[in-house]
Amino acid sequence: MSKTRRGDLLSLEPRRGNLLVVGKNGQLATSLGKLGPEGLLRIGRPDLDLDQPDTLEKACDAVQPTAIINAAAWTAVDLAENEPEAATRANRDSPQKLAAFCAKSKIPFIHISTDYVFDGKKGAPYVESDPVSPLTVYGRTKAEGEQAVMAVNPSSIILRTSWVYSALGKNFVRTIVQAGARTSSLRVVEDQKGCPTSSDDLARAILDILKTLEKADRKDIYAGIYHACGTGAATWYELATHVLREATLYGLPMPEIIPITTQDWPTPALRPADTRLDTHKLQQVFGITLPHWHKSTSTVVHEIFEQDTEGFLGKSV
Repeated sequence: MSKTRRGDLLSLEPRRGNLLVVGKNGQLATSLGKLGPEGLLRIGRPDLDLDQPDTLEKACDAVQPTAIINAAAWTAVDLAENEPEAATRANRDSPQKLAAFCAKSKIPFIHISTDYVFDGKKGAPYVESDPVSPLTVYGRTKAEGEQAVMAVNPSSIILRTSWVYSALGKNFVRTIVQAGARTSSLRVVEDQKGCPTSSDDLARAILDILKTLEKADRKDIYAGIYHACGTGAATWYELATHVLREATLYGLPMPEIIPITTQDWPTPALRPADTRLDTHKLQQVFGITLPHWHKSTSTVVHEIFEQDTEGFLGKSV
């Protein structure tokens, strides 16, 4: 694979067999690259830019993929409040273009969505048929993206996930470990509840879904929305407490963790209070259940310390 000029589309030789992941360096795209098959291609800016939806078909044509996983999105929840047009291009218009390409090419399309399409007021885990009612621009654009995808490609599979973390990138688990290494006291929100999800676990689920589709005579019977997240639920406070207790196994002192409310930590975008997702449909249709978040966060904490060769945690590991 070679480049033409800087900023141009990768000069890819079209070859059937590429599994195309949209989202080059994100957590999920990185996990898919690590765990996926030979021929998996991750692509992002400048070669494919969600902020320019009209360029997407050209990029996809260059690859000629056998399936597309859209693992990219505008995920800056607070910033989206001030830049709704850009969030809309990334979260609605671009997924629609990708879905349309897959419909035209008759290949599978898997699109990642979010628990933030819900307002968090149900008081019980959400099922796929519950009406969406987003509180934020981010949630609204993701909900519109779901609708746009299914409108142009009813054979698509949409996976709603939540609270994604990994040993790399910007996420709550990595941030809380780093904060715990640098301070003796942390304030963490305790009145927001969700389902923490390892990006590796989600990647494995997606790859298993694709294996099922490869064997299926009729792929369209699997189409629709599914919830795919870690088993079990937690508040941010509970997640932080578990993660930092795991970190003590690697020599980090346990800081004081002070529970606070959402009102104590105001943000431009209002966070939903309870976005637990019911994942029974995913299990029933595909036989997939993601591991409990306790187990997966422990694995990720281990990876964080194992990879900390340059003093990310402010100590030698």
